[in-house]
Parts: sequence; structure tokens; C-alpha cells
Amino acid sequence: MRKKNKTVHLLILDQSQNDAEEMVSLLRNSGRATRAHRVTSEEDLLESLKEHSWDLFLAREEDVEFDASAALSHIKRLDKDIPFIVLNSALNDENIVSYMKAGAQDVIPFEDRKHLVLVINRELTNLYERRNRRSIEVHLRDAEKRCQLLLDSSKAAIAYINDGMHIYANSSYMDFMGYDDVDDLICIPVLDTLTPDSQNEFKAITKLYTDGELETKQMSAVTRRSDDSEVQVLMSFSVATYDSEPCTQIIVRPEQDSAELEEKLKEISSQDLLTGLYNRQHLMEKLSEAIEQAVSKSQTGALYYIALDNFIQIKSNAGIAGADLVLSDVANVLREQTEESWTLARISDDAYGLLAMSQDDSDAAKTAEKIRNAIEQHMSDVSGRTVQVTTSVGIALINENSPKAQDILGRSHNASDEVKNQEGNETGNGIFTYVSKRADIDGDSSVSSLQQALDDNRFKLLFQPVISLRGESEEHYEAFLRMMDSEGNEVSPYDFLPPAGPSEMASKIDRWVILQTIKHLSGHRSKGHKTNLFLNLTAETIQDKTFLPWLSVALKAARLPGDSLIFQINEADAGTYLKLAKDFAKGLKQLHCKISISRFGCALTPFNTLKHIDADYVKLDGSFTDEIQKDEESREKVKEMITSLQAQGKLTIVPLVESASILSTLWQAGVNFIQGYYLQAPTTEMNYDFTEE
Repeated sequence: MRKKNKTVHLLILDQSQNDAEEMVSLLRNSGRATRAHRVTSEEDLLESLKEHSWDLFLAREEDVEFDASAALSHIKRLDKDIPFIVLNSALNDENIVSYMKAGAQDVIPFEDRKHLVLVINRELTNLYERRNRRSIEVHLRDAEKRCQLLLDSSKAAIAYINDGMHIYANSSYMDFMGYDDVDDLICIPVLDTLTPDSQNEFKAITKLYTDGELETKQMSAVTRRSDDSEVQVLMSFSVATYDSEPCTQIIVRPEQDSAELEEKLKEISSQDLLTGLYNRQHLMEKLSEAIEQAVSKSQTGALYYIALDNFIQIKSNAGIAGADLVLSDVANVLREQTEESWTLARISDDAYGLLAMSQDDSDAAKTAEKIRNAIEQHMSDVSGRTVQVTTSVGIALINENSPKAQDILGRSHNASDEVKNQEGNETGNGIFTYVSKRADIDGDSSVSSLQQALDDNRFKLLFQPVISLRGESEEHYEAFLRMMDSEGNEVSPYDFLPPAGPSEMASKIDRWVILQTIKHLSGHRSKGHKTNLFLNLTAETIQDKTFLPWLSVALKAARLPGDSLIFQINEADAGTYLKLAKDFAKGLKQLHCKISISRFGCALTPFNTLKHIDADYVKLDGSFTDEIQKDEESREKVKEMITSLQAQGKLTIVPLVESASILSTLWQAGVNFIQGYYLQAPTTEMNYDFTEE
């Protein structure tokens, strides 16, 4: 599934148009799609705040009539949740404290670009989290209303208790206990509704929940109804929340002979039948509970992924029955090495999972080594033959920052696979602890990662059709690059590049893409297809004076017409290197290639770029695809932009088309081409059927 890149809506207060453009370019180069507006006056700010929703405010500290302090005061007065960052000439403790007290998120020297990028990323992450939390709170209130209705109408007798008192009881519970008025029941301690013989066990169980018990518990009890009649019941206890307060939920039902059978079935459903260990589902439930405790109580622990090495060979040599015996033997060895409070499970054909809490990284490494060594020393007897196995043990640590259970399992699995990737250890029989990967700020690790990917040929091309809405007969595709990491996952190589480069690697990758796409396109056109390709170029290639001569040679060697290639430059790069981009575009035209400007409309003066670069195509920024669906005013603005572009002879492209509902709007707006997952996701082949259009 395509990961949607959120467009940052940015306000800038800066007297310099060039400096403001530089701020926009900085965000784009750091991987943030950006739409910006430069505030020119107090009235302009108030109008902008009224008309749009904004994500970030960058304010230059300058001695002018309408300054950063005045802008910040309006943001706070209107209670707008917009991260506000002040850019000053030099660090000054008094000014920093003053701005921070006034509500600014940070104050940074204007020239400190790396610091600014980090702070922007931090504040945007926090902003999205706050928005997400507010959205979740709305859904939570709605869910609570529905839950309340379900509770009230449920046939099961349900009550919530806190500190031994009823705080809620539904109608079924009231009827069962023989009360007409809920206020009468709420005044009565739960113990008073039980016979003396049942009270001690009830106290013991409720104390467990007070101490943080998470599992569902059950007990047999005798309840005393309002008319003093007694009923043998089964009470189920579980953790709950009522009116945002933690409490205990109890469900009361007459005791039936099937209760023991239900408990037995539950136990069987959580077991692996071959080894007698727990199964994967049970482990995942326990892991989810462990993560909750790690977050709420700052507990630590570890999940171990214990994979048998070369199990396919063992199964081939020993047979299926023999392999099953080995699996059971290993399970017994693992039982001997684990504590009673830990959860041990078989989670796949050749792997076990172990969840152990109250462990730090040092404890986890010792436990993993103990397990690895015990299995290595064990010998299984299979029909008189001795079979020895080894394991690759992956460790994923659990703490208050842990992700969801499925991700923790994935981390431990990756760590287990990493054992065999260690130098000199191709066969496994080792341990490895998962370490979260973090991009290096200075880009050194990025360069080496990309160079290694080039050396290992871990790049691949994908193609997405660009469809004409005006009946054009030619086929168009856009080429995308994906890099496979060491774990086989797809990533975009440019995600590894730091904001300012590195130039040499970016140029190398562009040339690799062009050579590979020329080969694909040449073969595709030889089958009778009149196909054109959009190729994205980086800013580094625009600045590379050796590129155009190299491209000329490549085109002649492939015997491709130049106009079959459409080189795409994003608006931010074109604006930043306008003179170079102008000369670069002229050089491409001399080779009969075509030009496209992508992510158009985000610059402070977008049409200025087209005065200098003779583009054949203009692809709008993806944020306009969302805006055109919002309201009539937004639609008219986008239509006006498209009309202006076409008046200049530009063919327009709208990306990120993901539903049929927008097609009529785009047709009416006069759009020439559309592109998006609704039509087709990027694929490894140019196989779209354009005749259907």
C-alpha cells in the first residue's frame, strides 16, 4: 500500500522572499511535501488563519512593525494549535526565555539548518500526535456511548465495582439481584450481596485487580438477593474503565455444569497440540498485556524468537515423524530453561517464542545464551540415530516505548534472521538483539547504504501509468525507484539522503535509473507500443555539467527518440537552481527530450518558474488532489490554476487519484492527465491496458 506523504501547510514571516523560499526548500529537501504562504502583514495573517488550517509557523526575528512577537500573540489569542518557531540572528537567553514564555515551541539561530530540521520534525510529529489524539478522543466518546447502550440492553448481568462498591449496574443485573432502583444498589457494598463463605475469595480476587491484575478471573459464589434468597452463581472478573476511571467489571450468571468444560476448552484452544506448549495466539495475547504493563508501570522485559537452524534438512533426514520428535524434545529443553512466570510457545513450524518480563538487556542476553547453549548440548534420539540441533535466538526488548505486539514479534524475528548475517556465522547458532535503526544526521551511513545497494544490485524499477483524460493515443508511464534493504523490504533510496546531498550518490542513482529505464523502454517500444516515460531527476543532476553529454551517448546507443523521455524536475529544485535549471532544460530540448515540472503550486510564486523553464508538462502537487474535493472555493482555485497553465500551453497532470468520485471534477476542470492507485499501483511491468480508457 502506498504510504501517503502528509503535505505541510506552512506560514512564514520573513521580509526576504529569497530567505522564505529557502525555508520552503529546506523542508522539501528533508522529505516534507510543503505548501507555503509568506505573511506580509497583520491583516494577511488574520485572513490566512481564518481561511486555512496550518501546520507550522516559521517567524524571522526582525525589527519591523509586524514582528514575530505580534504574530505569536495572535496565534495564542485565537488558540490555534500551530507550532511556532522563531528564527533569530544569534542565541540570546533573555529572548529565548521571553519567546518560550509567550508560547513559542523553540528559538533557533537562522543559519543553524540541521537544528531547524530536527526541531521541525519533532514539532510536526507532536502536532500529528495531538491531532490524532483529539480524533481518537472523539471516537472514544462515540464508542463509550455505544458501549453504554449495549451494557444497558445486554441480557447478561453486568456491574462495575470500585473499592468494593457498585458504581454501575445494568438492568439485567438489577433484575437478577432483585432491585428496582439503581441508587439503592449503589449504596450497598458488593460483599453484602454475597454469603459469608463467598466473601473471602471475593476479597482475594478484587485485591488482585487493585494490584494490577490483567487476566480474567472466575469464582463460584452464592449471592444473596434483596429478598434474602440465595443463588449459586459463577462470577467473572475483568479490568474495565467507567467514566474514565479504572474499575473491575463483574458478570454474574447462574452456575452451570458446563463451566468446567468451558475452562477446559479455553485451555485446549491456547495449546500447541504437538509440543504441549502454548500456541502463537496465546503468546500474542500475553505479549499485548506485557506491553500494556511496560507502558503503564515502566516494566521491562524481552521477547525471544528461537528458530531451529537447518530444520528443512533435519526433516528431510529424519522424516516427518522424526522431525516432530525433535520438536517435542526441544520444547522439553526449553521448559527446563524457563521460569514459571514466563510464557513459552511454539509459534511456527520451526520456531518458538519466549516472553520474559522483569529483564533488562543484560539479563536478556544471558537468558538467550543459556537457551542457545542448552539446545546445542542436547541430543535427540530418533529411531536409534542421534540428531543435534542449533538455534538462532533473536531478542526484542520490551519497555515503555515498545510498539504493538505484532511489531515486537517482527523485531525478534528479524533479530533471529540477523544471526546468520553476522560475519563468519552463516549457519546460525548464535544470539542477536534487535537495535532500532536511525538515519545518520551527517549522511555518512546513508552514503554507504546506497553505495552498497548499488554494488549489490538491490535496486528495482516500478512503473505507474499516466492516463489521458482527453483521448490521447500515446502511452505514458512514470518510473519509480525502490531499494531493497538487507531484510528484503522495499524502501525509497532518497529517504536515506540527508537534506543537502550527497551529490555524488544522487547523480549515480539518477544515471542508473536512466540506463535501466532506457533498456525497458527500448524493449517495450520494439513490441509496437508508442510509450513515453517520465523520469525524475534530483537537484544534483541538474548541477552536473557532464550529464547532458552522457545522456546524448546513452540515447544514441539505445536508438531511442529523445521525445520518448520526459525528464521531471520538482518545483523546489527548479526554483532553488533556477539559472542552472533553465540552461539544463535548454540542453534537454536540444536532445529533443521533454520537460515536466512536478509538485507544482507549492512555491510562494509558482508561475515564476515557468517564465524561465519551457516545460511541456506540469504535475500539480498532491495536496491539490485533496483540496479539489473539499469545497467549491477550493475547486475554483484549482480550476483557475489549471486554466492558467493550459493558457501557457502546458499539459497538466493530477496525481494521487484514488477514487472514481473525483474523475468528473477533474474532467470538468480541464485536466489533461491523471495518475494514482485508483488506476493502477506502480508495478514491475508496463502492462496497463490503455485501450480500456
